[in-house]
Amino acid sequence: MARKSDAMALGIARGYVNLHSIADSTMNPQHSSGPFDLVICDIDGCLAPESATPFDVAALQQVGQYNRLATEQRDRPVVTVCSGRPQPFVEAMCRLIHNRSMPAVAENGTWLYVPGENEYLMDPDITAEHLDIVHEASRFVMDRYGPKGVTLQPGKTASVTLYHRQPEFLQEIMPEVQEELSNRDWPFRVSMTWLYINCDLEFVSKASGVRRLLERTGTDPARVAGIGDTTSDLPVAEAVRYFACPANASEDIRRHAHYVSPHEEAAGVLDILEQLRQA
Repeated sequence: MARKSDAMALGIARGYVNLHSIADSTMNPQHSSGPFDLVICDIDGCLAPESATPFDVAALQQVGQYNRLATEQRDRPVVTVCSGRPQPFVEAMCRLIHNRSMPAVAENGTWLYVPGENEYLMDPDITAEHLDIVHEASRFVMDRYGPKGVTLQPGKTASVTLYHRQPEFLQEIMPEVQEELSNRDWPFRVSMTWLYINCDLEFVSKASGVRRLLERTGTDPARVAGIGDTTSDLPVAEAVRYFACPANASEDIRRHAHYVSPHEEAAGVLDILEQLRQA
C-alpha cells in the first residue's frame, strides 16, 4: 500500500485536500446549558428528500434560526450533518442551516468538513492506491452498466454511487455488483439506499466519520443526539446517547429510536429538535 504521506500529497495535487487538513487538531467543544451539545442529522430523508423534490425551505430556515440561537444563547445543541452526499452538497447544507461551528461528515465518512475554518479533511487512512481502485471501479461500473442506463453520482472522491431512473433495476443488479467487486479483491462495502447503490471503502463509514467528528471537537457522546431514517444511520444511533427518526423512516431503523416523530423529513427534524429541548 502507498504511504499516507503519498496519499496526502496526491490529494493536495488533485485538489481533494486542504493543506490545513495535515494538522487535524482538536477544537474546543461548544457546551449548551441543556442536556445535549450536538445533534448529528442525516440529510436524505431527514433534512431533505433523497429524490429531486425541492427542499422544504421554510423548515430549513427554521433549523437555521435554531442554529443561530444555539450559537448565540448556548441553550440548545448545534445541528450538524452526517451524510453519504458529496462534500459540496454537505457544505451547502451547512450554510443553509447556519451551522458555522461544528464539523460535518460527508461521503459516508470520507470527508470531515469544518465550516468555521473552511477545512476539508479526508480520512487519513485513504491512500493513493485506494483512490486508484475507486477510479478502476468507476470505469468497471460504467462499462458494465452504463449502456443499461446507470450513471454515477457526481462529486464523489473515494466511493462509487450508482443511480438509475428505476430503483428496482438497482435492487436487481446489487448482488451482482457486490460479487463483481469482491471477485476483484477491491475493498468495498456495498449497500442500497432508497434510490442509490453505494460502494464505499470498507473501512470508511458514517461510524468512522462520527468518531473523527467527536474526537476533533472533544464532544462527549453522552451529550450527543442523532437523527436518521435508514439503517445507514445505525452507526450514528450506536454512537450517541439519544436517537430519533422522522415519520418516513424505515421500520428497521425505527426500532433503534428513542422517539419517532409523527412528521416527515425536515418537519420531523424540527419536531425532534423541540423534543430535545424538553428532554
